[in-house]
Amino acid sequence: MKKTAVISGASRGIGAAIAAKLAEEGYDLSICCRNNNGFLEDLADRLRSEYPVAIHCFYGDISDPLFCNTLLSPFENPDVLVNNAGISHIGLLQDMTDMEWQHIMNVDLNGAFYLSRAAIPLMLKRHSGRIINISSVWGRVGASMEVAYSAAKGGIDAMTRALSRELAPSGISVNALACGFIDTEMNAHLSEEEKKDLYEQIPAGRPGTTEEVAECVSLLLKAPIYLTGQVISFDGGWT
Repeated sequence: MKKTAVISGASRGIGAAIAAKLAEEGYDLSICCRNNNGFLEDLADRLRSEYPVAIHCFYGDISDPLFCNTLLSPFENPDVLVNNAGISHIGLLQDMTDMEWQHIMNVDLNGAFYLSRAAIPLMLKRHSGRIINISSVWGRVGASMEVAYSAAKGGIDAMTRALSRELAPSGISVNALACGFIDTEMNAHLSEEEKKDLYEQIPAGRPGTTEEVAECVSLLLKAPIYLTGQVISFDGGWT
């Protein structure tokens, strides 16, 4: 039987790299984005041309539970769920509006809840499955000017640990990859001087790449199912 994976936020960056890596490994994919339809279609076309896999594309908001159900619809028993979709907000907490706070929580935390809730009953049918949450080191140590993002990722880490305890008896693992500074568009707001300062703080001396994140996700999917409930820092020794 073909392996299957559902990946949120896959139009570019980390999500696109994970999709490419899993397609290379023979997974049929269900991928989604909210606004970058052209990028997602281009990615799907490229992967279909390079690998003998099926790619299902969906466009919508993962903070909508009905859309999350739709994203799961191509597969009767998905093997893998990667909760990757996320957005950030730079600014002082006292300047945030209610809507801005809720938007971060809806995408970064609630979306992972809705997708996991939809995937778990399908995984339980076969008594197997893997859920990987893409988190951030800021969920553990916090980041000034990114309080909402840090809070949401801290929630992801706590959800990972708690959900793993629920699902371990059913043969389903739940782990999180807490990324450090990864070279993506999310960090495009930083100046070259700010990036240089960050690189000097990272023992590896550079940012991570999206391909490296995807490789780490692939390794987690190959790990024994006994590895569960872990929030693994992927940050070049930074934190």
